[in-house]
Order: sequence, then structure tokens, then C-alpha cells
Amino acid sequence: MDLQSILSGITNTNGKFAAQAQERLDNLTKPQGSLGRLEEFAKQLVAISENTMPDLDKKVVFTFAGDHGVAEEGVSAFPKEVTPQMVLNFIHGGAGINALAGHAGADVVVVDIGVDYDFGGLKKDGFVSKKIISGTKNMRRGPAMTREEAEQCILVGIELANEYAKKGYKIFGTGDMGIANTTPSSAITNVMTGKSVEDITGRGTGINDDAWKNKVAVIKDSIKVNNPDTSDPIDVLAKLGGAEIAGIAGLIIGAAANKVPVVVDGFISTAGALIAYLIEPKTRDYMFAAHMSQEIGHKSILEKIGLRPILDLDMRLGEGTGAALAMLVIESGLKIYKEMATFAEAAVAEKSN
Repeated sequence: MDLQSILSGITNTNGKFAAQAQERLDNLTKPQGSLGRLEEFAKQLVAISENTMPDLDKKVVFTFAGDHGVAEEGVSAFPKEVTPQMVLNFIHGGAGINALAGHAGADVVVVDIGVDYDFGGLKKDGFVSKKIISGTKNMRRGPAMTREEAEQCILVGIELANEYAKKGYKIFGTGDMGIANTTPSSAITNVMTGKSVEDITGRGTGINDDAWKNKVAVIKDSIKVNNPDTSDPIDVLAKLGGAEIAGIAGLIIGAAANKVPVVVDGFISTAGALIAYLIEPKTRDYMFAAHMSQEIGHKSILEKIGLRPILDLDMRLGEGTGAALAMLVIESGLKIYKEMATFAEAAVAEKSN
């Protein structure tokens, strides 16, 4: 699979279908625009799918899991052993994403793309082993990944998008699991938005003031040591990123290539979305921003991409939980678009000019 050929096949969404959707929305039995962003979501779905009556009967959230060498710098409140423990929790249905995806009618696919743990050929529904690395290297001491590893992780995401599009899934959600992964996400945010490290570095799993100051120092050191090329998003990803961030970037690229909408979760997922957007800006047309994370760097990335979050619930769990919830709102917009009657169908008089 060649990344450049995939990228060259991505187009902007179809304006003709967007216009047809707008015409229907404007003729539904309501004042024009009165359902606000629900109308926006329906219009975007029509434009993405190039189908005037799309459906969302098959939904899936991909939770990409990977470990981070920078965890050894004390940037997280939890030890790295939690990453594989949570992967097993996802598989057994006991995590937040399982509860919320179930509520949204979405399947959960947990992807081991870079966990530093041997799952021993585990065969379970909803678990996919696509391990490229066993955790990144400590980015404070050098590049987190090689460029080849970063590209391989991107291709994993694209392959999953291709596979699940062929299986008939109509909407994807992104999620993540990886102890210490707010640190590389903050580093990427700093480098690609120009905002100060202090202004985009949050508390992650709940670190105290001293640990936060250490985290800021670690991020600054990592950027200085690696000197990433801001004109080359894959270089930034390789030097400062994580396997799961790269996988999410690939899934978004693959979703755009397959004309499938993708709901981007919180801070870590949006760091992946930023990489995808900087590699190919047309991918933005296929993205929905699920929510505004409590992680302070999240707003800066959303602004850089040009995305407006659907929900703001003070969430910061990750896993794809925000994406699952946002799917319900997006689907509500589609139901209004498809199930409401037009003025002509309902024989309701329209407003006079």
C-alpha cells in the first residue's frame, strides 16, 4: 500500500450533494435553520456519503492502544502497566467506551498498535493485533519512532478504514489508550500551533503541580533534542508522537479516502487528526469533532484544523467515549433530515414573504 497514491485519491466533499441536502432542510416543517447544528451534521453526512438519504446502521469506534517510553520520566499519575490492563478491560466489556458505544449502537474494535506487552496470540472479538512497535522510545532522549515506523502505523489505520468500509460500516469513531500519551500530544500541539508548552499542557491522568512542572520540562527537552521539521508532519509524528496517534491519523486518512465520516474523540485523537489534516487538508471535510476535552491543549488543535466540537461535557477520559456520545447527536441530525416531513408533504402553509 502506497501512502502517496491514497492521499492523491482524496477529494473534498461533494458540493452538489450538500446543496441538495440544504434544499431539503430548508423545506422541512420548521423555520429555516431552527435546528441549528443538527442540520449541519445531516448536510455534512449527505456530502460525505454522496447519498441524498444516507444511513448510519453500522457504527464502529476504534480504540488504538500504544505505550510511550517517555512514561519513565514520571509524566503520568499511572504506571505503564495500566495500558495492557485497560486493553484487556476493553476486550471484556468493562470500560467507559464499552458502556457508551453500546448505548450508541456502535461496535468497539481495540487495536494493539504499539503496546509494550505480549498478548500471546489473543483471539477475541473486537481485538485486533497490528503491533508495529512495543512502545515508543523515550522522546526526551531521541526520536520516539523512526520515520518508517510512523508511516507503518499510519498505514495500519488506513488498512482498518479500508477493511471496515468494505464491511459496510457507515461511520467511524477514534479512540486511544496509552499511559503518558498526553505528553506527546502536547508536544505535537506546541510544535504545530506555536502556542507555549505551558499553555497547552494539561494534567493528563491527574498529576500534581510538581509533576506538571516536570511534564512541561520533559516536553521542552524533547522538542529541543529532536528539533522536528514543522513543515513535515510525519517527521513531527515520528520524533514526538505515539503509535496510537499515528494509527488514528491513518484511520482518518483512510476514512476520507473511502468517503466515510469519522468522529474524532478528544485531545489525543485530535492530535492524530491534526497530523492527518497537515498531511492532507481535504481530510477535514470528513471529520466531526466529538467534544471539547478538559485537556487545555485540545482547543488549540481544533482551532488549527478548523473544527467546532459537538459536545462540551468536561470529559477527558479518551478511549473514544466522546466519539460514541457524539455519534448519537450526529444521528439525531440525520433522523430529522430523513424523517421530518417537508411543507409540501405535510400540507403545512409556509411563511409568507
